[in-house]
Amino acid sequence: MFKVKEKIIDLADGRQIILQTGKLARQADGAVLLKMGKTMLLATVVAAKEAKEDTDFMPLSVEYKEKYASSGRIPGGFLKREARPSDYEVLISRLVDRALRPLFPDDFHAETFVTINLISADTDIIPDALAGLAASAALAVSDIPFNGPISEVRVARIDGRFVINPAASQMEHADLDLIVGATYDNILMVEGEMKEVSEADMLEALKVAHEAIKTHCKAQMEFAEELGKNIKREYDHEVKDEELKKKIWDETYDKCYNAARSSTASKQARESASEAIITEFLSQYTEEDEINEALVKKYFHDVVKEAARRLVLDEKIRLDGRKTDEIRPIECEIDPLPATHGSALFTRGETQSLTTVTLGTKLDEKIIDDVLNQGTEKFTLHYNFPPFSTGEAKPARGVSRREIGHGNLAHRALKNMMPPDEENPYAVRVVSDILESNGSSSMATVCAGTLALMDAGIKLKKPVSGIAMGLITDPKTNQYAILSDILGDEDHLGDMDFKVAGTRDGITATQMDIKVEGLSYEILSKALEQAKKGRMHILDIMSKTISEPRPELKPHAPRIEMLSIPKDMIGALIGPGGKVIQEIQRETGATIVVEEINGRGDVNVFGENKEVITAAVEWIKRIVAVPEVGQVYKGKVKTIVQFGAFVEILPNKDGLLHISEIDWKKIKTVDEVLKEGDEIEVKLIDIDPKSGKLKLSRKVLLPRPPKQEHEHRKTEAQN
Repeated sequence: MFKVKEKIIDLADGRQIILQTGKLARQADGAVLLKMGKTMLLATVVAAKEAKEDTDFMPLSVEYKEKYASSGRIPGGFLKREARPSDYEVLISRLVDRALRPLFPDDFHAETFVTINLISADTDIIPDALAGLAASAALAVSDIPFNGPISEVRVARIDGRFVINPAASQMEHADLDLIVGATYDNILMVEGEMKEVSEADMLEALKVAHEAIKTHCKAQMEFAEELGKNIKREYDHEVKDEELKKKIWDETYDKCYNAARSSTASKQARESASEAIITEFLSQYTEEDEINEALVKKYFHDVVKEAARRLVLDEKIRLDGRKTDEIRPIECEIDPLPATHGSALFTRGETQSLTTVTLGTKLDEKIIDDVLNQGTEKFTLHYNFPPFSTGEAKPARGVSRREIGHGNLAHRALKNMMPPDEENPYAVRVVSDILESNGSSSMATVCAGTLALMDAGIKLKKPVSGIAMGLITDPKTNQYAILSDILGDEDHLGDMDFKVAGTRDGITATQMDIKVEGLSYEILSKALEQAKKGRMHILDIMSKTISEPRPELKPHAPRIEMLSIPKDMIGALIGPGGKVIQEIQRETGATIVVEEINGRGDVNVFGENKEVITAAVEWIKRIVAVPEVGQVYKGKVKTIVQFGAFVEILPNKDGLLHISEIDWKKIKTVDEVLKEGDEIEVKLIDIDPKSGKLKLSRKVLLPRPPKQEHEHRKTEAQN
């Protein structure tokens, strides 16, 4: 019934990846089951036979989905089923999309859907680095036009050694974590984080990753040939008019070049100049001419793009008049929002980020409940990109994939510079609202995030800045120009978008998308060195605004005090059904979180002011205190009996105050001196070694009467 075909990829470390087709999802244009150990990914691809009318782009949709059943789990929530994609799934979808998209033919515009499902999961095999290989293999065994294959791998440096697709358990020892996507010949995509590594080390990691990818690509080529899938479907998705194209180039190119050359104005001004040129061109036609305006604008877009590229390559002049390595003017401001726990405004040219920092308790930590990852995250960063930031008149509808991706990049850039948990008890949320955007808003978020964290008093290890690098090349003449701090237009018309964030001592995060073939490591090396100079320049400007974190939190910021208590005292602090801890919180107004970590009880006490914290901490200390002989306690009379009274000297710790220890004078009944509820000072005079019972005395704290003093001395002398 099944005509199953398999391809085995033998890896250098002895592991195997198996690609299988012909058994699952046979009605898709292409379907491949990728197996590695117990991990299985099912990738399918389907493309429409024809493109929709007036579509002049590649409508590609990539969806990565993890099934809870793959790891033997049932989803949470009321419905108990997989819901909208998690941030993690969105990020993997973006990684695959960014590697695949550049390799579809420029004139192929049919809707194409790539779906990758994790259907079996080995918890020690990280599936994100395998998703790109699975998707490419599905395209390889289909008839969909695609200039691949590609593959993606994770390269990590663990204990000084580069490892390809390491196990999850190894990653805690890594100081470099990159996912690299590439064809057999060229690197296409890079994303990852590092703990202040050098530019040379990063380049070496890319080379190691590419060698591994070549093995994957070669196997896919052989697999496609074995299946007879080398011939792809024919298509014709574009309306073409070569005569119109030539006319547009002849009549508008010089105008576009001169406009680009003379313009140092704003983004809107450049757009207006471009609009005036195309409007003038269209004015020669009347309604009877039935000109295809969509085609005119498409050809004109190509003219504008080429004019700007030639200006940079031939005259080293950029759209805003800057030199190739020049950074736009920067303005930094801290504390623009006085009611927040920390805030900053970072403006670079026409890109602006207003960033806030909010401090919270362990209860505010982000809860992660993905298929393979569960736990909490103490440091979170969210990035918002409203339409008004680019002057667009449209509503904001939920969080986009782009916002998730850019926020993740900024989060990775900053997280390894956050102080260790023992120095920072707070849950920290950073929010970057982009108010203006013309290129590199994610790197503006990194800079604004650094400033806001230092303004909040968070003890960052080192400040971090970020920069986006661009590239324009001409393969015919071997000309190229590396651009620092690129504009949005330069990102669109260029051949590379290379974002690099780091401290003065090394790179902490990077993201790179390459749109051109044959980019050499020499050019990448030069781009990294130019990026480093740009980062240092930005850090110098930031340091003039704030050079180190504030010594104290803002007066209105909440406070946290951390305590460590014996493990066997956790129950006493919480109390039956949480009665004790709830009473402390109710009476003091503090929030208390207790966790057992490494055989101890970690207690975080969170309050709005010092008085709240002090009251709660003293209460807790009384609960967990160990009674000491000779110590004086302020106790409360709980019960009166014939032979004395039981006094609570510490929470849930009662001692016996015998009637003979109440006063120096002889009393007939306890009621003569004490009543239930009285607060008195007592001294712990003994602890029974067998029973642990406490023996108290009140009279030793009272002045001894003269007669009794004489008798007491006489008795001592006789003894």
